Amino acid sequence: MRSKIVAGNWKMNKTYNEMEILLAELSAKVPDTEAEIMVAPTFVNLPRAFKMLESSVIEPIAQNMHFAESGAYTGEVSADMLLGIGIETVILGHSERRSVFGETDEILAKKTIAALEKNLRVVFCFGEELEDRKSGNHFNIVDNQLKDGLFNLRPEVWSNIVLAYEPVWAIGTGETASPEQAQEMHAFIRKTISNEYDDNIAENVSILYGGSVKPGNATEIFSKPDVDGGLIGGASLNTDDFIAIIKAI
Repeated sequence: MRSKIVAGNWKMNKTYNEMEILLAELSAKVPDTEAEIMVAPTFVNLPRAFKMLESSVIEPIAQNMHFAESGAYTGEVSADMLLGIGIETVILGHSERRSVFGETDEILAKKTIAALEKNLRVVFCFGEELEDRKSGNHFNIVDNQLKDGLFNLRPEVWSNIVLAYEPVWAIGTGETASPEQAQEMHAFIRKTISNEYDDNIAENVSILYGGSVKPGNATEIFSKPDVDGGLIGGASLNTDDFIAIIKAI
């Protein structure tokens, strides 16, 4: 049975002290739930986050990593560096990494392989831009991102993959795909994986929705049969909002 997951991507937000306050509040208020709860602080705060959350149900995860084990890659971190501070899950392919930092499907395929070879769990992000949605090309875009980024992988490693569908036009814009649009795409993703691999992999991979999930829309979005949780941006930076979203799952 696939996991229900609520993951907060904090991006480049929260200083060290601000993070400590937020983690303390979340740890005190997080409800009993069968869902997995994750937060992704900035790299410099990860060691402290790991220490603070050692006895919590909340898992600290990384926002990114490089595909190389070491070398002349100024500003980057490797899988071994994440593992060395206790981190076991990494987000790869976030829309901002693709659009702002120019990460291609080829680069993300290399990063994913590197992470999986070290037994890191991967939250793999993908999704269409607004012009793709308007032109009706959104299914083709998602299909290509999956094939180019993930379909070179051996079937057995899919147990260490979580998918996060991000309609880019609904990230940080206040716009949100309707629950029906989210379900339609998640069902398409599952069917695409089934066609490439098999029904077992497709039915057991968790697919998160990542696009302006808020307390007011979380319950309806999460109620859809192929939506297994959310990758939450801005709302995860506010204790009460993030707790409300966790309760919605």
